[in-house]
Amino acid sequence: MAKLISKTYGDALFELAVEDGKVDVFMDEISELLTILKKEEELTKLMNHPKVLKEEKIQVIQNVFKGRISDEIVGFLTLIIQKERYSEAEAILEYFLDQVKEYKGIGVAYVKTAVALTEIQKKQVEERLLQTTKYRQMEMHFNVDKSLIGGMVIRIGDRVVDSSISTKIDELGRQLMKIQLG
Repeated sequence: MAKLISKTYGDALFELAVEDGKVDVFMDEISELLTILKKEEELTKLMNHPKVLKEEKIQVIQNVFKGRISDEIVGFLTLIIQKERYSEAEAILEYFLDQVKEYKGIGVAYVKTAVALTEIQKKQVEERLLQTTKYRQMEMHFNVDKSLIGGMVIRIGDRVVDSSISTKIDELGRQLMKIQLG
Protein backbone atom coordinates (compact mmCIF):
# COMPACT_ATOMS: atom_id res chain seq x y z
CA MET A 1 0.00 0.00 0.00
CA ALA A 2 2.75 2.47 0.95
CA LYS A 3 4.53 1.77 -2.34
CA LEU A 4 1.33 2.52 -4.25
CA ILE A 5 0.91 5.80 -2.38
CA SER A 6 4.48 6.92 -3.06
CA LYS A 7 4.11 5.94 -6.74
CA THR A 8 0.79 7.73 -7.20
CA TYR A 9 1.87 10.99 -5.56
CA GLY A 10 5.44 10.77 -6.86
CA ASP A 11 4.20 10.30 -10.44
CA ALA A 12 1.86 13.28 -10.09
CA LEU A 13 4.70 15.47 -8.82
CA PHE A 14 6.98 14.24 -11.62
CA GLU A 15 4.34 15.01 -14.28
CA LEU A 16 3.97 18.52 -12.85
CA ALA A 17 7.75 19.02 -12.98
CA VAL A 18 7.92 17.91 -16.62
CA GLU A 19 4.87 19.95 -17.68
CA ASP A 20 6.22 23.11 -16.04
CA GLY A 21 9.77 22.51 -17.28
CA LYS A 22 11.05 22.51 -13.70
CA VAL A 23 12.58 19.04 -13.44
CA ASP A 24 16.00 20.35 -12.37
CA VAL A 25 14.54 22.94 -9.98
CA PHE A 26 12.26 20.40 -8.31
CA MET A 27 15.08 17.85 -8.14
CA ASP A 28 17.37 20.28 -6.30
CA GLU A 29 14.64 21.51 -3.96
CA ILE A 30 13.37 18.04 -3.14
CA SER A 31 16.90 16.76 -2.50
CA GLU A 32 17.39 19.54 0.05
CA LEU A 33 13.89 19.04 1.46
CA LEU A 34 14.57 15.33 2.00
CA THR A 35 17.80 16.17 3.83
CA ILE A 36 15.87 18.52 6.11
CA LEU A 37 13.04 16.05 6.75
CA LYS A 38 15.50 13.29 7.66
CA LYS A 39 17.55 15.55 9.91
CA GLU A 40 14.74 17.40 11.69
CA GLU A 41 13.08 14.65 13.72
CA GLU A 42 11.03 17.15 15.73
CA LEU A 43 9.35 18.42 12.55
CA THR A 44 8.51 14.85 11.55
CA LYS A 45 7.09 14.09 15.01
CA LEU A 46 4.97 17.25 14.90
CA MET A 47 3.69 16.59 11.39
CA ASN A 48 2.77 12.98 12.20
CA HIS A 49 1.22 13.72 15.61
CA PRO A 50 -2.47 12.76 15.54
CA LYS A 51 -3.59 15.54 17.92
CA VAL A 52 -2.15 18.35 15.81
CA LEU A 53 -4.85 19.65 13.46
CA LYS A 54 -4.32 19.60 9.68
CA GLU A 55 -4.67 23.38 9.56
CA GLU A 56 -1.87 23.77 12.12
CA LYS A 57 0.37 21.38 10.16
CA ILE A 58 -0.29 23.32 6.96
CA GLN A 59 0.55 26.55 8.77
CA VAL A 60 3.86 25.05 9.96
CA ILE A 61 4.75 24.02 6.38
CA GLN A 62 3.81 27.49 5.10
CA ASN A 63 5.89 29.22 7.79
CA VAL A 64 8.93 26.99 7.36
CA PHE A 65 9.10 26.58 3.60
CA LYS A 66 7.17 29.42 1.89
CA GLY A 67 9.65 31.59 0.01
CA ARG A 68 12.46 29.06 0.48
CA ILE A 69 11.21 26.47 -2.00
CA SER A 70 8.88 26.78 -4.99
CA ASP A 71 5.18 27.33 -4.43
CA GLU A 72 4.43 24.06 -6.25
CA ILE A 73 6.40 22.03 -3.70
CA VAL A 74 4.80 23.90 -0.78
CA GLY A 75 1.42 23.24 -2.39
CA PHE A 76 2.30 19.59 -2.80
CA LEU A 77 3.25 19.28 0.87
CA THR A 78 -0.04 20.98 1.76
CA LEU A 79 -1.92 18.49 -0.41
CA ILE A 80 -0.36 15.44 1.24
CA ILE A 81 -1.19 16.88 4.65
CA GLN A 82 -4.81 17.42 3.60
CA LYS A 83 -4.99 13.86 2.27
CA GLU A 84 -3.36 12.56 5.50
CA ARG A 85 -0.36 11.17 3.61
CA TYR A 86 2.40 13.15 5.31
CA SER A 87 3.75 9.98 6.92
CA GLU A 88 4.63 8.89 3.37
CA ALA A 89 6.33 12.20 2.45
CA GLU A 90 9.89 10.85 2.43
CA ALA A 91 8.93 7.80 0.34
CA ILE A 92 7.02 10.01 -2.12
CA LEU A 93 9.92 12.44 -2.49
CA GLU A 94 12.46 9.61 -2.88
CA TYR A 95 10.26 8.01 -5.54
CA PHE A 96 10.12 11.37 -7.33
CA LEU A 97 13.93 11.63 -7.29
CA ASP A 98 14.18 8.08 -8.69
CA GLN A 99 11.83 9.07 -11.52
CA VAL A 100 13.88 12.18 -12.30
CA LYS A 101 17.11 10.18 -12.39
CA GLU A 102 15.55 7.67 -14.75
CA TYR A 103 14.21 10.52 -16.92
CA LYS A 104 17.65 12.14 -17.08
CA GLY A 105 19.43 8.84 -17.82
CA ILE A 106 21.18 8.63 -14.44
CA GLY A 107 21.61 5.12 -13.10
CA VAL A 108 22.13 4.44 -9.41
CA ALA A 109 24.51 1.56 -8.74
CA TYR A 110 25.29 -0.07 -5.40
CA VAL A 111 28.55 -2.00 -5.56
CA LYS A 112 29.68 -4.34 -2.76
CA THR A 113 33.19 -5.74 -2.78
CA ALA A 114 35.20 -7.84 -0.33
CA VAL A 115 37.97 -5.22 -0.20
CA ALA A 116 38.01 -1.48 -0.80
CA LEU A 117 38.53 -0.51 -4.43
CA THR A 118 41.05 2.08 -5.56
CA GLU A 119 39.81 5.19 -7.32
CA ILE A 120 41.01 3.77 -10.63
CA GLN A 121 39.09 0.52 -10.03
CA LYS A 122 35.97 2.48 -9.08
CA LYS A 123 36.24 4.49 -12.29
CA GLN A 124 36.68 1.27 -14.30
CA VAL A 125 33.53 -0.24 -12.74
CA GLU A 126 31.59 2.95 -13.49
CA GLU A 127 32.82 3.05 -17.10
CA ARG A 128 31.91 -0.61 -17.61
CA LEU A 129 28.41 0.00 -16.24
CA LEU A 130 27.97 2.97 -18.59
CA GLN A 131 28.98 0.74 -21.51
CA THR A 132 26.62 -2.10 -20.59
CA THR A 133 23.52 -0.15 -19.51
CA LYS A 134 21.23 2.42 -21.08
CA TYR A 135 22.40 5.13 -18.66
CA ARG A 136 24.39 8.21 -19.69
CA GLN A 137 25.62 8.86 -16.16
CA MET A 138 26.03 6.77 -13.02
CA GLU A 139 25.59 7.61 -9.36
CA MET A 140 27.93 5.16 -7.68
CA HIS A 141 27.70 3.84 -4.10
CA PHE A 142 30.57 1.59 -3.03
CA ASN A 143 30.50 -0.63 0.06
CA VAL A 144 32.88 -3.20 1.55
CA ASP A 145 31.44 -6.54 2.70
CA LYS A 146 34.17 -8.97 3.80
CA SER A 147 31.70 -11.87 3.78
CA LEU A 148 31.82 -11.85 -0.03
CA ILE A 149 35.37 -13.31 0.19
CA GLY A 150 36.12 -11.91 -3.29
CA GLY A 151 34.39 -10.59 -6.40
CA MET A 152 31.55 -8.10 -6.28
CA VAL A 153 27.80 -7.66 -6.17
CA ILE A 154 26.28 -4.86 -8.26
CA ARG A 155 22.68 -3.71 -7.85
CA ILE A 156 21.03 -1.24 -10.21
CA GLY A 157 17.33 -0.88 -9.50
CA ASP A 158 15.89 -4.38 -9.25
CA ARG A 159 18.72 -5.98 -11.23
CA VAL A 160 21.55 -7.72 -9.39
CA VAL A 161 24.78 -9.12 -10.78
CA ASP A 162 26.47 -11.32 -8.19
CA SER A 163 29.98 -12.50 -9.04
CA SER A 164 31.07 -12.93 -5.44
CA ILE A 165 33.06 -15.96 -4.38
CA SER A 166 30.71 -16.62 -1.44
CA THR A 167 27.78 -16.98 -3.87
CA LYS A 168 29.81 -19.29 -6.12
CA ILE A 169 30.70 -21.45 -3.11
CA ASP A 170 27.02 -21.58 -2.10
CA GLU A 171 26.04 -22.62 -5.65
CA LEU A 172 28.74 -25.29 -5.70
CA GLY A 173 27.49 -26.61 -2.35
CA ARG A 174 23.92 -26.83 -3.68
CA GLN A 175 25.12 -28.70 -6.77
CA LEU A 176 27.10 -31.14 -4.63
CA MET A 177 24.05 -31.79 -2.47
CA LYS A 178 22.11 -32.80 -5.60
CA ILE A 179 24.66 -35.45 -6.54
CA GLN A 180 23.49 -38.81 -5.33
CA LEU A 181 26.20 -41.00 -4.04
CA GLY A 182 25.92 -44.62 -4.67
